[in-house]
Amino acid sequence: MTSRRDVLIALAGSPMLPLAAGLGHSQLRADEAAKAATGLNSVNELNMVGPYGDWLSNQVLGDQPGKLSLRSGTWNDIDAWRMAARERTLECIAPVDHGKTPEVRVDSQHDYDGLRIELLSWQLPGGPRSEAVLLRPANATGPLPGILGLHDHGGNKYLGWRKIVRTDDSPWEVQRLHQEESYNGLAWANQIAKRGYAVLVHDTFPFGSRRVHVANVPPNIRAGGVDPDPQDLEGIAKYNRFAGQHEHIMEKSLLSAGTTWPGVYLVEDQRALDVLCQRPEVDASRVGCAGLSGGGMRTVFLGGLDDRIRCAVAVGFMSTWRDFLLHKCFTHTWMTYVPLLPKDLDFPEILGLRAPAATMVQNCNEDSLYTLSEMQRADSMLKEVFERAGAKDMYRGMFYPGGHKFDRPMQEDAFAWFDSHLK
Repeated sequence: MTSRRDVLIALAGSPMLPLAAGLGHSQLRADEAAKAATGLNSVNELNMVGPYGDWLSNQVLGDQPGKLSLRSGTWNDIDAWRMAARERTLECIAPVDHGKTPEVRVDSQHDYDGLRIELLSWQLPGGPRSEAVLLRPANATGPLPGILGLHDHGGNKYLGWRKIVRTDDSPWEVQRLHQEESYNGLAWANQIAKRGYAVLVHDTFPFGSRRVHVANVPPNIRAGGVDPDPQDLEGIAKYNRFAGQHEHIMEKSLLSAGTTWPGVYLVEDQRALDVLCQRPEVDASRVGCAGLSGGGMRTVFLGGLDDRIRCAVAVGFMSTWRDFLLHKCFTHTWMTYVPLLPKDLDFPEILGLRAPAATMVQNCNEDSLYTLSEMQRADSMLKEVFERAGAKDMYRGMFYPGGHKFDRPMQEDAFAWFDSHLK
């Protein structure tokens, strides 16, 4: 079974090593010159950019809110603040043009475990055809509240929607293992659909059906990758190593095209949201989104920038730009970052742009992808944003024991939050 360490190595494209490996406390408490030489910051911690850490942190962030932060106290009109902050966020993201709602094809449908399952696909202007699955109770009548389920990253680009869905009793082995590791063995999209929701889960760029095939890139950048069959676990591992190492190439290409990674997946998620909201089985006024890890990251952007999301649950992806700058970018995908935006908004405040709409963030105390203090600081930021928006009770930040996951207790809390705001 793939370990969390293996997943992070695949995600980052390089081995993870403790930042302070081999350094004792006496070494870390030398004089100021030694601190500068070894890259210690003002709180006696090593940071990823060494002696430049404090300087960069103060240059970009400092201790004061950005100029478009509601926490700055300079915005009295919530709607005017949201409009200005969203405009700037979208300017930095530079969304691609994926046209209007795509034409959807129903490729197959069947009933499974009390659910009606439809396998869908659509063609966006760029890249391979997108695959998706729609789940709803088989005996449901009348318009249902909708959930856009956002799959995770997990260092596994071979899978997309299959990470959080089951369509039969014979899942792919890589699918089963992924769900065991991150979701207590549960397909959470199925679990919430059974509670009376229509749930759409789609492959986003570049995962699953939207992934970059090894055969379609030049031989010199294939990095030993292969295009495997679904049951070839060794081949899938080779593919995912290639895909992890390909991320920096994709990021450079996206920037060269005048866009960003959020500028692609935000729009793909919005086109999927179009598909969900136009289904006759769905009440488009009662729609939410949720996801773990990379899906939590996508929730931050979609939930913060699209008013159709009436309730959002971001799981296992909440910290601050300072955390990414000093401590934890090596654990994260290139998909996270937005050039120039940190000068105006901290990372949690992207999600805060949805205030006063219902918002939950779920964190794990031992999640090694973030520092606990910065997760807590992000939570404080969101609390303040919602308080200033006059909607204190519409935000809930929760902390759980354990590492990076969306397990059964967390799912139950998330589903109850959806029930209270969408039903």
